[in-house]
Amino acid sequence: MKILLLLLFFLCAAQSHATSKPNFVLLIADDLGIGDPGCYGNKTLRTPNIDGLAKEGVKLTQHLAASPLCTPSRAALMTGRYPIRSGMAARNRVGVFLFSASSGGLPSSEITFAKLLKNQGYSTALIGKWHLGVHCQNKTDFCHHPLNHGFDYFHGLPVTNLRDCKPGQGSVFTSGIRLLVFIPLQIIVIGLLTLAALKWLALVHVPRAVFFCLLLLAAAILGSLLCFLHYFRPLNCFLFKNYDITQQPLSYDNLTQRLTADATEFIQRNAETPFLLVMSYLQVHTALFASKSFTGKSRHGAYGDAVEEMDWSVGQIMNVLEELNLANNTLVYFTSDQGAHVEEVSPRGEVHGGSNGIYKGGKANNWEGGIRVPGLLRWPGVLQAGLEIHEPTSNMDVFPTVVKLAGSPLPEDRVIDGQDLMPLLLGQRQRSEHEFLFHYCNVYLNAVRWHPPNSTSIWKAFFFTPKFTPEGANGCFPTHVCFCYGQFVTHHHPPLLFDLSKDPRERNPVTPATEPRFPEIMEAMQQAVDRHTQTVQKVPNQLSVGNLLWKPWLQMCCSSASSLSCQCDREKQDGAVSR
Repeated sequence: MKILLLLLFFLCAAQSHATSKPNFVLLIADDLGIGDPGCYGNKTLRTPNIDGLAKEGVKLTQHLAASPLCTPSRAALMTGRYPIRSGMAARNRVGVFLFSASSGGLPSSEITFAKLLKNQGYSTALIGKWHLGVHCQNKTDFCHHPLNHGFDYFHGLPVTNLRDCKPGQGSVFTSGIRLLVFIPLQIIVIGLLTLAALKWLALVHVPRAVFFCLLLLAAAILGSLLCFLHYFRPLNCFLFKNYDITQQPLSYDNLTQRLTADATEFIQRNAETPFLLVMSYLQVHTALFASKSFTGKSRHGAYGDAVEEMDWSVGQIMNVLEELNLANNTLVYFTSDQGAHVEEVSPRGEVHGGSNGIYKGGKANNWEGGIRVPGLLRWPGVLQAGLEIHEPTSNMDVFPTVVKLAGSPLPEDRVIDGQDLMPLLLGQRQRSEHEFLFHYCNVYLNAVRWHPPNSTSIWKAFFFTPKFTPEGANGCFPTHVCFCYGQFVTHHHPPLLFDLSKDPRERNPVTPATEPRFPEIMEAMQQAVDRHTQTVQKVPNQLSVGNLLWKPWLQMCCSSASSLSCQCDREKQDGAVSR
């Protein structure tokens, strides 16, 4: 009898220990502006479920993305490190992956929080957008795939949602097509007409072979364009379920509802064990989409419809946590990968970007509108409901926060730039552990933020700023996003300095004439930059031109035929759900 009681005691203790580990639900919106949710001041978009997270949890008002672009920001969130440390920061104009058959991606040597949680016995899933690469050398290695980075289950888009994925929504490659196709074609046409005129006037003898070669070159350029436009969608816009393509090209019909159903089923399957769910929404990146239940229902057109459907999805996930009595043992985090894309305007002139509230700039630049994002954390019984924290925090902080709560030690063989949020969230600390934060525009150190001890000031110094165009605009509209170097930026000597505690809109830079401590402030910030840059080691650039280019031998296709038709739809037929 004593032995039986002893066994029961140890069994209960083991069960108690297992259930003491919290679950994690990380909700990541794509291109959602801080001015979009109601809890951050929006009066016309309906986001009751996102607002509920703020009401029942903690709202961070100075939560910052480590990069203003999708790929590097997501790399930073997953690893707790500035993207430059993992090679996930570009030196060229293109700072994200655009092709599924690129060879760059999050290196296998990087440690994600999913890897560490899996080692602690967690079931881990990523549903939605990945955008951190797929292959390295061949289309079977899956070296950058989510399942190689600690996730047991992946259902979603390997790259990103683009206008080109949805017929009739235009293309993100317009500038490139103009440069590489239309201008060469114009030159060829002008050359042909000039040579024809010279030949007709008998001023120059032009062999017919010259005309033939020029016409052949024009046909080749035009044919390449037509092939690109025809094949881009099926070759890049498809859904994975683990390693298998389930829908190619992807269908937007009830897409958010399908992914949400999968997310809730994952929670139900793992209700008895600790789990990590990363719900990485495709919304509200263009191409915008919403199911019939939400289309035309918002006051902000297609963008508002997409936001409100995403909010519905948040509500569905919260409901299943409540139904399974998991809410009190689950930390829920909601954010966006960067600020709203203010330059997003449809071919018909409709504004398809969101609101960054009072903040300047947006996606792809380090003005506050590009990096200040929603940050909401809910954990009933642990975190104080309705608390607002105005200290600087980063999406890199998710890594150490989640890892420590799961009972895993932090890696000791690398620099972790994030800080554990729990002491701040629990009121054990009143100030952020980020005295300095560094804002990169791709590989270029763009700005530095300093929150001095025993001071309410938050200084932000820009070493360069993007040239907004047209003049007076709040973005770089001709190029669709702002770039980080050369003729696209203005360098500042001395750096452009703002006190965000007094000027959050970044309208009035302080100068040596208006701020007596200007030299002292800049010296402290420069010393911090010098210390930081000494810790940055040179690593292979995952976003180099060579890694970004489309490689036919890496192209995945669900068709068994030896063609590029690549069409299948196993989403509807496949009722089985993998773990």
